[in-house]
Amino acid sequence: MEHLLNPRVKNIEISGIRQFSNLVSQVPGAISLTLGQPDFPTPEHIKEAAVRAIADNRTGYTANAGLEELRKAACNYVASRYDLHYQSNEVIVTIGASEAIDIAFRSVLTEGSEVILPGPVYPGYEPAARLCGAKVLFADTTKTGFRLTANVLKHYLSPKTRCVVLPYPSNPTGAVLSESELAELADLLSGLDVLVISDEIYSELTFTERHHSIAAQPGMRERTVVINGLSKSHAMTGWRIGLLFAPEPLARHMLKVHQYNVSCASSISQHAAIAALTEGQDDALPMREEYRWRRDYAVDRLRQMGLPVEPPEGAFYVFPSVREFGMSSWTFAERLLREHGVAVVPGSAFSRLGEGYVRISYACGRSQLAAGLDRLEAFVNSLRRS
Repeated sequence: MEHLLNPRVKNIEISGIRQFSNLVSQVPGAISLTLGQPDFPTPEHIKEAAVRAIADNRTGYTANAGLEELRKAACNYVASRYDLHYQSNEVIVTIGASEAIDIAFRSVLTEGSEVILPGPVYPGYEPAARLCGAKVLFADTTKTGFRLTANVLKHYLSPKTRCVVLPYPSNPTGAVLSESELAELADLLSGLDVLVISDEIYSELTFTERHHSIAAQPGMRERTVVINGLSKSHAMTGWRIGLLFAPEPLARHMLKVHQYNVSCASSISQHAAIAALTEGQDDALPMREEYRWRRDYAVDRLRQMGLPVEPPEGAFYVFPSVREFGMSSWTFAERLLREHGVAVVPGSAFSRLGEGYVRISYACGRSQLAAGLDRLEAFVNSLRRS
């Protein structure tokens, strides 16, 4: 019955991140520096809130958009952190940021419309856009420190452009857009019928200055959908709580897509999220400081190995170049795994513009990171000797 499948579904491949992560199980004793999942436990006060919710039988459906208390807490959180101002009817609690991306795309994209992504980029956006019949354009950011600047973006805009995705801090590069760069993008986009989807899931994990959102720029709130969540900031990946912020004329239509897709997010996870956004506003601080140490350590080690690398300004990834070795990033990563027992993600998993790089996640313990980089160094040295 496979012939009955939607061709768009058949033509989509499993994420290169997952494909490569699955290879790790085939190599005994391998060290994995692949998945972007915090190695910290969910804070205790959040887990306790979930236990209380279960004990109090708060296990039924919630409002489609999510608990009113949670949506108000989310509004207060982004107002105090990022100067973003929304009402509770402009917030949708989603099943992770991934669902928020999906419903935003399905609400605005039509057959033949164009989406601009900065490449290299997290691989989850392209399939979601293509399932809507949209065309995806990858803007080359490899010469601008992996940042989608206004000077880069203007070359990809066309009358068919429906939306631009700004995923900063960036997975896989750790790049961050400065406030001045966001202002230049706002100047470029403010007069166009183009929606910005700003994926800010790593907003609490910035190392040089506080996070800035393009939605806070003059004239951009009404043309921006902000996506955030608790997976990275509060080590809550499995709780699956995402947050979509949009002006009410957009949010009420996106809510319809969400409603018919999932009804609502988990009630227990929502009660835990209330604790995260009220009692746990500073939960990310110790995690961020540890990631900063690991970032500095990883960058220093990679530079000592002679691998070119842009120091990440956020998230928990580093994206060194391996072009000097004259092989594809997949071949490099596969040989590294098979010959030295350490797994990284080939840059090609993040679009063709990621070719020649590998992504290393430092969301792992210090000893694991050090051992993985030791093995990478041994591999690099062996290649240079051969």
